[in-house]
Amino acid sequence: MKLPFWERNVKSSMNNSFDVIITGGGPAGVSAALYAVRAGFSVCILENDGGSLKKTEKIENYYGFPKAVSGAELYERGLSGARELGVKIIKTEVFSIGFSESGFGVDTDSGKYEGKTVIIAVGAKRKKPSIPNLKAYEGTGVSYCAVCDAFFYRGRDVAVLGNKEYAFHEAKELLGLASSVTILTNGEEIGAYDERFKVNTKKIESLFGDEVLEGIRFFDGTTLNLSGLFIAEGTAGGNELAKKAGIVMQNDNIVISEKGETNISGIFAAGDCTGGFKQIAKSVYEGMNAGLGAIEYLRRKK
Repeated sequence: MKLPFWERNVKSSMNNSFDVIITGGGPAGVSAALYAVRAGFSVCILENDGGSLKKTEKIENYYGFPKAVSGAELYERGLSGARELGVKIIKTEVFSIGFSESGFGVDTDSGKYEGKTVIIAVGAKRKKPSIPNLKAYEGTGVSYCAVCDAFFYRGRDVAVLGNKEYAFHEAKELLGLASSVTILTNGEEIGAYDERFKVNTKKIESLFGDEVLEGIRFFDGTTLNLSGLFIAEGTAGGNELAKKAGIVMQNDNIVISEKGETNISGIFAAGDCTGGFKQIAKSVYEGMNAGLGAIEYLRRKK
């Protein structure tokens, strides 16, 4: 049985240290991996569920496929090809990216992985929770990054919206600073969770407060007073990972150079998380570009 992430004690070792760590196993991530591994570098892909590609029923306009192919099949073919060349594929959920002695550390639900360079290719979240007036409190009580904003809520009551491990990870970041931390599932079921958190499974009707967030109103007529609400539904997209790492963004998209590099030297990005057309061909190109950029970066470091 797999233990919850807060009960695991996985330490960094040579087995989880790589030249290139790629978050995301879609077209952008695999394309980057193919170039990096063929250049002689150790590469791993941290992938979770295949994202939007795996959910696509039919793809009919992609080079080399005279007949329609499902997104799931294309996704599996990509990973298989990378695996054949020696890329290590690790099924895990990525929580955040930070700095470490070897370069960068990537926190996941299976421990921390160390990389000399990182390529963000997990795609981008396309939908925010459908809660009335949520946007009105963004920056005045609603946050999308616990690591970034936890300090501003020290000694206050806060909540995290979500029911999976990413939400639990965000809640853990708030412990010790906030007065109390409540997990809000918004009517969804919840599995095992850290007992240091409160849990509220009621369906959310709306948020309330004058100029700043003051609380949550539920459909059963009850309310929960709080100062901060951290959104962490599902898994972390490229924009969430970027915000935590201090990467420059524009309109919720990661800003990259011509070589696919972010404002942080050694961290690259490719695919849907950089904005523009949400097309496989664009993701493959940007993955190649980021892979070549990472190769150049690593060779300069030698």
